Amino acid sequence: MTYDPASGPAGRLLLTPEDKEAPARTRRLRGLGLGERPDPSLDVYADQLAELTRAPYAMVNFIDDRGQFLAGLHIPPRPPAAPDGDRAAPGACRRLGRDHGFCPHVVVRGRALVLEDVRDYPRFACNPVVDGYGIRSYLGAPLIESTGMVLGTVSVADVRPRPWGKPGLAAIKKSAAELVARLEHREEARRQQR
Repeated sequence: MTYDPASGPAGRLLLTPEDKEAPARTRRLRGLGLGERPDPSLDVYADQLAELTRAPYAMVNFIDDRGQFLAGLHIPPRPPAAPDGDRAAPGACRRLGRDHGFCPHVVVRGRALVLEDVRDYPRFACNPVVDGYGIRSYLGAPLIESTGMVLGTVSVADVRPRPWGKPGLAAIKKSAAELVARLEHREEARRQQR
């Protein structure tokens, strides 16, 4: 866990992890032309990911020094009701702060994250997407390019607890690896056209 010593001798728990790689990642994302505008092909990818996992929400998320950008996004036409009866509607805005959601944790960790019920984890239970959008479960994997840099994540979320299990973890990791291969292929094709 990360503590902020500036808040006093006892420190305080920082719920959003420190991201020391953000400046380098921002430069890399700009060089790839990613993370500043929606990408229709990434929206299609998110649609396929939602279908694969049967999750109402799926995202391709790039994280830079300004926050998060959902370059690929799948939201249902009519958001499902959260367990408390409210309608969840994440995604109306594609740019989010680093304190929203769980993808910044995946990026800093460089490993997949499975939260079958976010309320079971004190570190994640008070995240703004839990109360604001009714998100109750999350499954995400980092987009790690061949240089080792983590560009962002692919993830899915639901308004109900979900037993993602090993099949869900395997599916999200495979999806992340496939998307990285596509992005690197796209970059190589652009390089050859120059």
